Amino acid sequence: MPLKKLTISNLLLITFYTFLLYTLSSCKFRQKVPLIVHHAKIYTADEAFSTAEAMAVRDGKIIAIGTNDKILKEFEGEEEINAEGKTIFPGFIDAHCHFTGYATDLWKCNLTGTNSFDEVISKLVTYSKTAPMEWLYGRGWDQNDWDVKEFPSKEKLDSLFPDRPVFLKRVDGHAALANQKALNLANVTAASTIEGGSIELKNGRLSGILVDNAMGLVERVIPAISDSLAKKYYNEAQNTCFALGLTGVHDCGISEHTVELVDAEQKAGHLKMKIYAMLSDNAAYYDKWIAKGIYKTDLLTVGGFKLYGDGALGSRGACLLQDYTDKAGWKGFLLSDPKHFKEIAAKLANTKFQMCTHAIGDSGNRQILTIYAEVLKGKNDKRWRIEHAQVVNANDFDLFGKYNIIPSVQPTHATSDMYWADKRLGPERVKNAYAYKKLLNENGWMPLGTDFPVEDISPFKTFFAAVARQDSKDFPAGGFQMENALTREETLRGMTIWAAKAAFEEKEKGSLEEGKAADFIILDTDLISCDIKKVLNATVTKTYINGKLVYKK
Repeated sequence: MPLKKLTISNLLLITFYTFLLYTLSSCKFRQKVPLIVHHAKIYTADEAFSTAEAMAVRDGKIIAIGTNDKILKEFEGEEEINAEGKTIFPGFIDAHCHFTGYATDLWKCNLTGTNSFDEVISKLVTYSKTAPMEWLYGRGWDQNDWDVKEFPSKEKLDSLFPDRPVFLKRVDGHAALANQKALNLANVTAASTIEGGSIELKNGRLSGILVDNAMGLVERVIPAISDSLAKKYYNEAQNTCFALGLTGVHDCGISEHTVELVDAEQKAGHLKMKIYAMLSDNAAYYDKWIAKGIYKTDLLTVGGFKLYGDGALGSRGACLLQDYTDKAGWKGFLLSDPKHFKEIAAKLANTKFQMCTHAIGDSGNRQILTIYAEVLKGKNDKRWRIEHAQVVNANDFDLFGKYNIIPSVQPTHATSDMYWADKRLGPERVKNAYAYKKLLNENGWMPLGTDFPVEDISPFKTFFAAVARQDSKDFPAGGFQMENALTREETLRGMTIWAAKAAFEEKEKGSLEEGKAADFIILDTDLISCDIKKVLNATVTKTYINGKLVYKK
């Protein structure tokens, strides 16, 4: 009997100490981390396009990702977020936009979505009463959205604002309307000419329309806003981006001074947006930056140069191989002599800087592709880019793959232009326009962007346009040239990991994997499985950069 009591006592003691040891061991070996996110559906955007349930974050990076059971057993978070089944994606990266330009446009009169020139005038009159500068600067009109689809002229502006300069830039940034006061200040006359641009005349007199390089004649006399105001607008712009799930942008064609302002704001802790900057095509920059090399911080990379090959299709500045269908005898033009692009390509060939060139028309694309090919000489990993690659001749698509040239495209250009693109190009040529699937197949990957403020800043509109190729009213039925639609997986990759890859940053961000930046967003909608129409109403509830909350709805 005593032996039996002793055995029971021992068993109780053993059980107690085993439990105590397990508890102490669990406490001892659960690593403490600043952040754990669990009970989520995490699309990692890794090579297998796998999903996970939870992840642990330390020092701004993901240190583990997997099942709820695995992460919660191995880690203890100072902050633990129960996502309650919501969807998590890597933070979106806009691979082609004008972030700082969008920011410093915030003081201007917003003419986006106007349905007539009379509405433009009405908005401008209202704006003129509180405008912060003497100049009345507007942006966003598109004559293709009006009943009268021709360029407007300056007579109404001259009568309303005879002593105040007015400059109204078209939505694509490739044409503008200026009044006589602005033209006088810029010394533009009916006899003025410029390479790579057009000063439009009407009955031998200035109409006020300036296309491509001609805009610069007036823009150079418009006073710049102060640095302090620019910084204020950068921060306002990033807040808009964060609310839409953007954690990174490729800012195309900015000045050295803008780089300095951005860098200072980031180092001061005010600007948290991750920015890949392409310097503008300024002769003073090339030798200086080639000697200096790639500039890189945790938030900023200066890694490329942005050049303009031709203009835009909407303003008929895109350079075509054959005449515009709706303007006989007119093919558009290059914005610089081909010699210029050849010289820059040769200059950048032995550097780590990317050459990123805007090309819209099939002639513009062919000329830039050919110049790249002469320098790249076959397969390579320089990741030189064609920005937009909008209209490509059927015989030229293979040049992208043959020379590993990266098409950087913006799906909402297709759905914005689809109403009138066939009028510019004709029924045959338009078949090779906005050919995103065909372009994707050349290299097997392709970055996506918006080109904001040319298009709407929303990545959800990018996603919808890439997959559905329709507008918000379901036009056209069945989608626009659906043979070139992208899958949802391809689209998400284009907005995340492939966008990072287009800037040589795929090892740092763009997917949610161990060792990469904890840049992620929590959504109320699963973009991969939802009814496609629900994508446009998706909402970001939280945005994180380097594991830090930067936006909460």
